[in-house]
Amino acid sequence: MGANTIGCEFALTTFGESHGVAIGGIIDGCPSNLTVDMAFIDSELQRRKTQNEFGTARIEQDKVVFFSGLEQNITLGTPIGFMIENKDIRPEDYQDLEHFRSNHADYTYLKKYGIKPLSGGGRASARETAARVVGGSIAKLFLQRFDIRIEAKIEAIGGINYLQNREEAERLLQAVKQAGDSIGGKIVCRIENCPSGLGEPVFDKFSALLAQAMISIPSAMSFEIGGGLSTAVRGSESMAGGLQGGISNGQSITFSVGFKPISSYNCKGRHDVCQLFRATVIVESMAALVTADLMKRNYNLGKI
Repeated sequence: MGANTIGCEFALTTFGESHGVAIGGIIDGCPSNLTVDMAFIDSELQRRKTQNEFGTARIEQDKVVFFSGLEQNITLGTPIGFMIENKDIRPEDYQDLEHFRSNHADYTYLKKYGIKPLSGGGRASARETAARVVGGSIAKLFLQRFDIRIEAKIEAIGGINYLQNREEAERLLQAVKQAGDSIGGKIVCRIENCPSGLGEPVFDKFSALLAQAMISIPSAMSFEIGGGLSTAVRGSESMAGGLQGGISNGQSITFSVGFKPISSYNCKGRHDVCQLFRATVIVESMAALVTADLMKRNYNLGKI
């Protein structure tokens, strides 16, 4: 198994490479009779695209095509297949590289698979996350039936609190861009109106599944449940973040994800100065997929 699937009862499998013909996915376990709002899915994909001068210069239309599992935008309860064509591809940018790119997956992929593909970062590229956003969009539509809402926002850029010092953070971004460099930061996310009792006692704790989902996002390096760095406070000050023993307690679930700077700053090809503006919707999508899966596990929801 290539471990290209997240979830058990509500599962997403993704396929495709960064500079290949297309990317896409199969959503298995989505209940029947769910209305799929195509305009909502499109708006979520738009959020993942470059929003300002600090994003990649690669421009994709990201037009999703569904080829199974839907009739007149209503889910059938069968696997939902979809694909997104790659239009703005430049595999030639990667064909003449004499050395492995620093901090990229080029070397480890070669050692694992024994082949050097001509499709850029391939599966390691953040291009793959467009398929996650489609899957996450349908998971969000499913969760809306239970009034479960998920929102992520940028908390910090390069150590500067973006919520409180936005102008200072933007000056930092300009300086980083002019230097031809890149910078990371932190995204905070909240899951609202999640019922109590979601998550399993040991290996499939809600917190553990969220951690796996978030760290699977390209350039994500850290994950923490609750507010503040729990290792730096006393027990009397620590916050559970909506989970106790890895199981939801009915309160808002809060967590943060730390992203390292994009490694492509000194490489040929197109890249973000700061990926956080595009990553909020990816964090939300992964959280939605985990939550939808646990909802189905708990309540055996085969139809709506």
